[in-house]
Amino acid sequence: MSYSFRLLLFFTILVFAGCTLTPAQPALHDFGTGPSQFGNRTAFRSDVTVEAPKWLQDNRIHYRLLYAEPTQVRFYTLDRWLAPPSELLEQQLKSGGLDTRSPLTVRLLDFEQQFEAPQKAKVLMRLVVEAYTPDRQVMTHSREFRFEQVCPTPDAKGAVNALAKLSVKSVEQIRSWLDSLAGE
Repeated sequence: MSYSFRLLLFFTILVFAGCTLTPAQPALHDFGTGPSQFGNRTAFRSDVTVEAPKWLQDNRIHYRLLYAEPTQVRFYTLDRWLAPPSELLEQQLKSGGLDTRSPLTVRLLDFEQQFEAPQKAKVLMRLVVEAYTPDRQVMTHSREFRFEQVCPTPDAKGAVNALAKLSVKSVEQIRSWLDSLAGE
């Protein structure tokens, strides 16, 4: 075989290998629930803002191995949120039929999967909800919510499913709290 033929064969194999060996693209996830999840309730007003610390402002799915390295935050490489969790939660709250007669600010503090053992995982969501006067000048009420859910499987799919359930639960709990404030 001539040198040029071998070189051409090498580059041809390289091109075809490059076409078939492209890295897998991450799967994109959201909470999978829309307004129909919450029945026929409609929001009186959608004045809800969700804020998050800098480390939660990306679309990576976070997890910790509490049994090995509890201070190290890790990320799934082949699974991501469609948007940062704060944006997904804000959309969930706005479509959840909340009676937001008072403007709300929700501060997302924790949103991650935690492994207590290699095959035992749960998810944690912690947030603070603040209700304000209509001009947003004075905070009238504040409450911290903490939600945990065992993951159906100890992987990214389990984290996504459990966090989606927690997002629904958070809307229900916040709605219940707002309803109790209306009675004051």
